[in-house]
Amino acid sequence: MTKPFLSVERLTQTFPDASGGTATVFENASFGIDRGEFVCILGHSGCGKSTIMNILAGLGSPTSGVVTMDGAEVSGPSLDRGVVFQNYSLLPWLSALKNVSFGVAARQRDWSKAQVEDHSRKYLAMVGLEGDTVLRKPSQLSGGMRQRVSIARAFANQPKLLLLDEPFGALDALTRGTIQEELLKVWSQTEQTVFMITHDIDEAILLADRILLMTNGPYARVAESVQITIPRPRSRTEIVEHPNYYAIRNHLVQFLGHRSKALSGRPSGGATQSPETVVIDRTKPAEDPEPSARLRAVND
Repeated sequence: MTKPFLSVERLTQTFPDASGGTATVFENASFGIDRGEFVCILGHSGCGKSTIMNILAGLGSPTSGVVTMDGAEVSGPSLDRGVVFQNYSLLPWLSALKNVSFGVAARQRDWSKAQVEDHSRKYLAMVGLEGDTVLRKPSQLSGGMRQRVSIARAFANQPKLLLLDEPFGALDALTRGTIQEELLKVWSQTEQTVFMITHDIDEAILLADRILLMTNGPYARVAESVQITIPRPRSRTEIVEHPNYYAIRNHLVQFLGHRSKALSGRPSGGATQSPETVVIDRTKPAEDPEPSARLRAVND
């Protein structure tokens, strides 16, 4: 079987605890992401989502396990992996345009200054920032505008993998919805691979091709991979009318409300358990289950 573009295998993370021993946040977490896929991960606080993202970004090292991307092991930060944080992380002394072009120039060293600026302006325009606005410094921009700059900067660098750590968590609902749709627009044009942490179920359904569900810690793991069986393009106003929307949403709510705790704890012998694939599709008649014990079709 061909390995996925991003492969996470038997990832385990432990930290020293107050008693002098160790606490295991997650153990033998395994999953894959295909090239060009948009994948969200959901789970309660403390299950290790941000720790996994830091490992994927090369900002941290697991206690054990391996991450490979495009056939090479992930080790340390790289321009091939871009990160958008919740707190914007912009350079305050540079304009919005310079915040984007700074990274572009570092990646495209053979480009002229004009090429770098044109490329940077193109991606800022994709997130709705044009004209004199791009010449303002972060202190002169609203929170939503700052996050748009962060998203434009990440996409403009054209990384192989884009990591989003709750990028809309600090935004009001109206701004959040607008930027979600702009993110989808940019992603659809670039076809980059995206891995995103969110606590918002509706956001995950709108954005993702698949949603990974984590059990509670300690010894958390990725228990399910839920396919979003709602066609693209999607919009916030229309997606709720699709017959699969509330079926998928109810499944996610039930998992996070009950099953994430029931499935928590260390499996017998600490064995690796790949996530169960869940397909929820009310637009098709129920079919005989596939042979794989990991595939569960939900049509109720």
